[in-house]
Amino acid sequence: MKKDIHPSYHEVTIKCHCGNSFETRSTRKGGEITTEICSACHPFFTGKQKLMDTAGRIERFRRKYGQGK
Repeated sequence: MKKDIHPSYHEVTIKCHCGNSFETRSTRKGGEITTEICSACHPFFTGKQKLMDTAGRIERFRRKYGQGK
């Protein structure tokens, strides 16, 4: 193995917008990394689907393109 080619790892805290946080190691220097979504709030892992404004989107589509028969 070659010497001095491996990156140095630092302790970092990962913080999500949902409030979840955990500690890990990363090559990025600094104490905190902020993410928009994590395994605690992602619909794939939680099994819950977050509903957006789908009713408004459907109504706008129907007004724009008609009712479709």
